[in-house]
Amino acid sequence: MLAAARARSEEVGVVPIGPGGGAALRFLASVLEARAVVEVGTGTGVSGLWLLRGMRADGVLTTVDIETEHQRLARQTFTEAGFPTQRARTISGAALDVLPRLTDGHYDLVFCDGDKAEYAAYLSEALRLLRPGGVVAFDNALWHDRVADPARRDEETVAIRELGREVAAHEGLVPVLLPVGDGLLLAKKEWAPAD
Repeated sequence: MLAAARARSEEVGVVPIGPGGGAALRFLASVLEARAVVEVGTGTGVSGLWLLRGMRADGVLTTVDIETEHQRLARQTFTEAGFPTQRARTISGAALDVLPRLTDGHYDLVFCDGDKAEYAAYLSEALRLLRPGGVVAFDNALWHDRVADPARRDEETVAIRELGREVAAHEGLVPVLLPVGDGLLLAKKEWAPAD
């Protein structure tokens, strides 16, 4: 199923998460015993398939993408992999229009692989959406090794670099950068302190 989804990605010009990042997402969904996951950037279903494979059997993936054709291909991927249609909810639209409509504190995991310039805004939404102990994940955190090069000043590189700083400085997050694929930045939302 992954090979077919990757082939579809190539056909429509989408770069899916690599095998290392995908395996990390599956592991993370499994460790969290994820029942509710949000994905920003559906693509053709490669990362969604990894997430679904790690989630609980009753878990639901909510995946958001502006491209309806990509979502159609993702639904095909999920069906071919044997997942019932109710396990994946696809929402077409811009992430920053859709995410504010989702339920606060309801999600175990938020995976972001959308518009890199919007990563900081995705973080703000993820902090609202995640339950305490939940995790936000960002793909392309190394951005083709550009993030570590201060001479690289293009909008996407700067946005990802600033996101890394913001996550590292945030007192309510426990971050880690995994050097898999193009970099996977993870941050656990801490439990609220007792009064």
